[in-house]
Amino acid sequence: MKEKEIIPQRSAGILLHITSLPGGFYSGDMGPESYRFVDFLVHSGQSYWQILPINQVDKNKAYSPYSPISAFAGNTLLISPESIKDMGLIEKIPDRKHHYNHSQADFERAELLKDKILDEAYKNFVEGKHEILRMEFDKFCLEEKYWLNDYSLFLTLRKITNYASWNTWEKKFKNKEAVINKWALENYAEQIESNKFSQFLFLKQWKSLKEYCNRNGIKIFGDIPIYIGFDSADVWSHPEYFKLNSQKTPLAVAGVPPDYFNEDGQLWGMPVYNWNANKKAGYDWWIERIRKNFQLFDLLRIDHFRGFEGFYEVPATETTAKNGKWFKGPGKDLFDTIKKEFHETPFVAEDLGYIDKSVYELRDRYNLPGMSLLMFTFGDDTPYSVHSPHNFRQNTVVYTGTHDNNTVKGWYTKETDKKLRRRINQYLGRKITSLNVTHALICLAYQSVAKLAMVPMQDILGLGRKARMNIPSVETGNWGWRLTKKQIQNKHIKMLRKWTELFGRIKE
Repeated sequence: MKEKEIIPQRSAGILLHITSLPGGFYSGDMGPESYRFVDFLVHSGQSYWQILPINQVDKNKAYSPYSPISAFAGNTLLISPESIKDMGLIEKIPDRKHHYNHSQADFERAELLKDKILDEAYKNFVEGKHEILRMEFDKFCLEEKYWLNDYSLFLTLRKITNYASWNTWEKKFKNKEAVINKWALENYAEQIESNKFSQFLFLKQWKSLKEYCNRNGIKIFGDIPIYIGFDSADVWSHPEYFKLNSQKTPLAVAGVPPDYFNEDGQLWGMPVYNWNANKKAGYDWWIERIRKNFQLFDLLRIDHFRGFEGFYEVPATETTAKNGKWFKGPGKDLFDTIKKEFHETPFVAEDLGYIDKSVYELRDRYNLPGMSLLMFTFGDDTPYSVHSPHNFRQNTVVYTGTHDNNTVKGWYTKETDKKLRRRINQYLGRKITSLNVTHALICLAYQSVAKLAMVPMQDILGLGRKARMNIPSVETGNWGWRLTKKQIQNKHIKMLRKWTELFGRIKE
């Protein structure tokens, strides 16, 4: 029987992470500006809002959404103080005018401010009369217990140990045992409960935002990284699911092999999975992880999809990725298990990079949409490239670029040479310059046969390289770009609406 289409009709969407929204608390959040952005999507004829992972980020990992400290917990930086005030949990909102129109997030200051607000909210929750909220919180704790108890304890132990990596903790903390739970509850019960309450507020606000999106015809397109960082609640609480030694440090880490762009390859540093142990446990951690993400999103991008078919493993003692090896991944065994558990599996496969036939076969077995990037169209392999629109499958999500790429304007001005620009002119049949390249590629995406056309907000605005979200080979200084309140104008709404109507990407 043929799999149901995950993207049922031609449509369009915008890629913009929540931290990139305007707002007065040093970083975008789920406050009023997030609802205004949904209104912008509706008026522009869009159907999808794509975001980056919303898991709890870590200062030690430069606040990267792809290096979270939990595969389940929500990013508390996204919690809106306005919403907390509306719930009667704080009396006043700190002055925020001074940071409203900054074009860069300040995550460290945002974290200090949000933690202070959340501490006050929890104190008022405990001391006040919030019977209905208490019942909701108790229900939340019961429903989310699979991950919530371990995460809240992990966060507390992390604070006790001054945020040292968990494998350096003294033995009584390092090994998750019932005695530690009992000891922590006796000595740090309030802190553990406060951690749970912050997650409760996150999910409550997220559900409200998602309901607003869905009520207005907007689907949220989320992102699940394949790997999880070593210094995380998940590796601490489930070390058996990862390749660790007897001292609970990684035996092998993830990465990609050397290629044309990087002679050393990329050493990502996250522990690889012990897939045999995961299979023996019925992939329970993965099932719960997928269940959580389906609770949060309408469509889910699987980062580094090829790693499920075959993954590159590097000994943890190596300093580059040169000496790694390829190993067989869980493939259809994992995805068949997921299919048995869930009625629908709205995945999009991130099938970029080195992809062989077996990866495409795994993707197509479940009729998953893949991804194509227009920035990759114009190389020497243009006639045969899967990124060239004349070779697109319909079951594809086409991008001008992603969070890991330069903006279109930045790419054209800084990363193309005469030969590449000549091919761009030939392919598009007209003279392309830095002034019209962004609109040209957006139109190319919209007019293609791909079911879904996604465009980063930076390209909608025609911004240059300073608006780039992430440089994969650089560890710091990423993820900070933000919209200012005045950047979105009526002309952008009219432009997008015109294109969605012209190219049949608007729901009538």
